[in-house]
Amino acid sequence: MKPLINRQFDFMGKRRIAFAISAALILVSIASLLFQQLNLGLDFTGGTLVEVRYAVAPSLDAVRQTLEASGFRDVSVQTFGASTEVLIRLQQAFDPEVGDRVVQLLRSGGESVELVRAEFVGAQVGEQLRDQSGLGLLVALGIVMLYVAFRFQYKFAIGALLALMHDVIIVVGIFSLFQLDFDLTVLAALLAVIGYSLNDTIVVYDRIRETIRKSRIDDMPAIFNEAINMTLSRTLATSGTTLLVLMALLLLGGDMIHHFSIALITGVLVGTFSSIYVAAALLLAVHLQREDLIPAKKEDAEAEEELP
Repeated sequence: MKPLINRQFDFMGKRRIAFAISAALILVSIASLLFQQLNLGLDFTGGTLVEVRYAVAPSLDAVRQTLEASGFRDVSVQTFGASTEVLIRLQQAFDPEVGDRVVQLLRSGGESVELVRAEFVGAQVGEQLRDQSGLGLLVALGIVMLYVAFRFQYKFAIGALLALMHDVIIVVGIFSLFQLDFDLTVLAALLAVIGYSLNDTIVVYDRIRETIRKSRIDDMPAIFNEAINMTLSRTLATSGTTLLVLMALLLLGGDMIHHFSIALITGVLVGTFSSIYVAAALLLAVHLQREDLIPAKKEDAEAEEELP
């Protein structure tokens, strides 16, 4: 019998601590979603969009403060193409004179500002995309569960599905807790997080399955630790390089993809944690055994054939 490789980290030994952290995050997220709810952006709620052009690139914070001081609520300001083109979103009913009012306010500081357009942004398209995305999300989760069950075993499918739900709930809960704008870009980021987390989970599950088949012991926590440690360098390298790119997007990408970057950064961190701790530990919770992958009858038959 080959001994297990020397492992550096006892992940499964800390699984109860990881479960406690995950449970706390999920409870806080669900409570925030129930009592505080999401701060939906104009893509979902509708409102007014005003585009203005400056002679010199302005300070977006100064533009936002000027409008909020004048009574406008839920103001979102971002550059649109060039640094002198500014897109202002106002979560209020459309007024034909709102564009002129905004320009007059911005000119009060002495800046040269001209109105490009002012129009109403309806929520109908956002609602349709939200409903279609939600339906697509449910279909995707169902297909993922069937795929994992077919490729591995149904207990793996349960673990993968619960790990994905864990990641989604926490990411959405963080947006609700801190009242960050939840728009279509964040919804797209959420779908990307699901794909990223699932990929990490499948890599870990594949190594767990191979390790179970190669080992001759029934100590599942030890087998899981070996498999996770074997994939740890790959997981951390992938997460690290992805986070570097996302941090660059967050710092240099501008307001338009600010919340998109936050959602992806949060999702990568939570997804890495779940693929290392939650996804594997859930297999212990559903009592995965060697017999689930290697039927005992087959082993007995092989043993009888080896007897002289």
